[in-house]
Amino acid sequence: MKKLIVFDLDGTLAPSKSSLAPQTAGLLRDLLCIIKVAVISGGAWSQFEKQLLTDLPKNSLLPNLSLLPTCGTKFFQYNGKWEELYSEDLTATEKKKIIDSLDKAAEQAGYRAKKVWGEVIEDRGSQVTYSALGQQAPLAEKEKWDADFAKRKKIAAILATLIPEFSVRLGGATSIDVTKPGIDKAYGIKKLRDTLHLSLKEMVYIGDALFPGGNDYPAEEEGVVSIPVKGPDDTDLVIRAILACLGGK
Repeated sequence: MKKLIVFDLDGTLAPSKSSLAPQTAGLLRDLLCIIKVAVISGGAWSQFEKQLLTDLPKNSLLPNLSLLPTCGTKFFQYNGKWEELYSEDLTATEKKKIIDSLDKAAEQAGYRAKKVWGEVIEDRGSQVTYSALGQQAPLAEKEKWDADFAKRKKIAAILATLIPEFSVRLGGATSIDVTKPGIDKAYGIKKLRDTLHLSLKEMVYIGDALFPGGNDYPAEEEGVVSIPVKGPDDTDLVIRAILACLGGK
């Protein structure tokens, strides 16, 4: 029997950098009433606070929720307040090399955007994230910039040759996430297994990037039953089906 439902955030529970829709927040609340839930995302903790937590009730259900920002390189649980269990931070030297290499890879690929909104390269402590159009780019602009992933795959391929000692994966709508080697969503899945004392067979993973090279794919490679979705509307349907199977609302 499944005991944990794990979600990606951007593109799965909510549009990129956007808050949960009211119906999704309600479905998550119903899910938390009957089963443990976790969210793993390439986003920073501040994005979890803005996109997810502001739309969920601050009540006795929160201890059933585990949050893993930056591809699982950080882990938060609720015990009266949100507490960080670990953080796999990069060193200053590692960050500089990654940032310099991201600049070089984007330039070599020929996809440096003429107009950007906010930071293009963001230091998230345990992860460096490249957002081609900037962190605050309008969703409509992001959705059309690299709909087939071809631009980011080219940048990532160049980047992988420049910093082979790091893990490089596509994330979000226009982003590339760089972490220490072996630090990805499979790492987060294993941390969930060990912290919550569950087997991988007791988990289900739901994400919009469950393709080779996508930042959700390591969860499937780790052996967790995975359900691909195309967006929050798909995710709502999956949650409704899970609730029906588990006898929820």
